[in-house]
Amino acid sequence: MDMLKDMNEALHYIEEHLDSDIDFGKVAKIAGVSEFHFRKLFSYLSGMGLNSYIRSRRLSQAASDLQRGKERVLDVAIKYGYDSADGFSRAFREWSGMNPSEVKNSDQFKAFPRLTFQLTIRGGMDMEYRIAEKDAFKLVGIKERVPIVFEGQNPEIMKMVQAITVDQREQLQKWRNTEVQTVVNASFHFDEGRLEEKGQLDHLIGSITTLEGDFDDFDVVEVPAGSWAVFSLEGPFPQKLQDTWSKIFSDWLPSSNYELVEGPEISFNGDMANLQNVYSEIWIPVTERNE
Repeated sequence: MDMLKDMNEALHYIEEHLDSDIDFGKVAKIAGVSEFHFRKLFSYLSGMGLNSYIRSRRLSQAASDLQRGKERVLDVAIKYGYDSADGFSRAFREWSGMNPSEVKNSDQFKAFPRLTFQLTIRGGMDMEYRIAEKDAFKLVGIKERVPIVFEGQNPEIMKMVQAITVDQREQLQKWRNTEVQTVVNASFHFDEGRLEEKGQLDHLIGSITTLEGDFDDFDVVEVPAGSWAVFSLEGPFPQKLQDTWSKIFSDWLPSSNYELVEGPEISFNGDMANLQNVYSEIWIPVTERNE
């Protein structure tokens, strides 16, 4: 698969520049995607943030250099991008559990091997999607910064739902003037620890609208015109929705001709009377890859 080949070539470039500055624009160019998409795709394929990976690889290489005992701690620190021996020692101790000066005489040695991406065949899952061009619209609703939660209901989002008053719900309903006539959930501004279920994100519960004017005390997010990958699904809620989110980023994006662009990731549901069979849609902002 060409994308996996390109991703591995980008990783090779990173590996060759662990002891120097890494040009992330060049990394993205080698991978054939934008830097934003490369970082997102790397996280979903590897389960860690790109910066965390590079930090661990540099510390692993530093540990190898220290074990050979041919360089001073300060020289190794500078080689791998640290301004001082103290800063390097703190980072190294946090990563390995020992001081850099202890490595040469230790019989325990921590390493963090380089990554390579390989295609694996896993259990299949139907994914119905279409690419839709949408005019600019607004997300209007209640927005909060909440923790990232993978499985089950997010308790902080549930608190948001419960805090919305009847009057607010009625007002949000009045502003829905598109084909989406139900409550939408939109997530954006993710922390880097997303794939490790760490950090936070901005979450908005509300409506899609194209109306102009005063939206009272509600939060408003302007969404520009663009292309969206729209996934339709039906099944047990929220398991089917969460499984589909995972498959989009682990399976669909690496094999598609599209890459992510900055923007909200949106979902909404149909009738919730039977939680074993709920219709949902997921929208993610995309652009066609430049081959």
